[in-house]
Amino acid sequence: MVLLSAQHRRQLLLNGLDREKDHIPVVKLFTPWANATWVLKDMETDGDTCFGLCDLGLGEPELGYVSLNELNRLRGPAGLTVEVDMHWEPTKPLSAYASAARANRRYLEP
Repeated sequence: MVLLSAQHRRQLLLNGLDREKDHIPVVKLFTPWANATWVLKDMETDGDTCFGLCDLGLGEPELGYVSLNELNRLRGPAGLTVEVDMHWEPTKPLSAYASAARANRRYLEP
């Protein structure tokens, strides 16, 4: 299964060249069977490690790193997989999403 499109990968890698910038996130991933959400802004050159807002649905969203390979292997009930939110259109820098998530103790649109 390919989680990210070529366009997502290109933009994540490009953003990774300037990690200090508060980029607008590129993609939102989620588990359809649970409350986990990842809002990713950049990718390391290894093509696997991404940085962004990670909310596992436990009330403590945080900025951090996540492995795409691990997300690809994640399975829920009836074999459900992590999905890309195809309707999500980011409008603010990652810091705004992180602030809203921390204030609400879960991912919410800022």
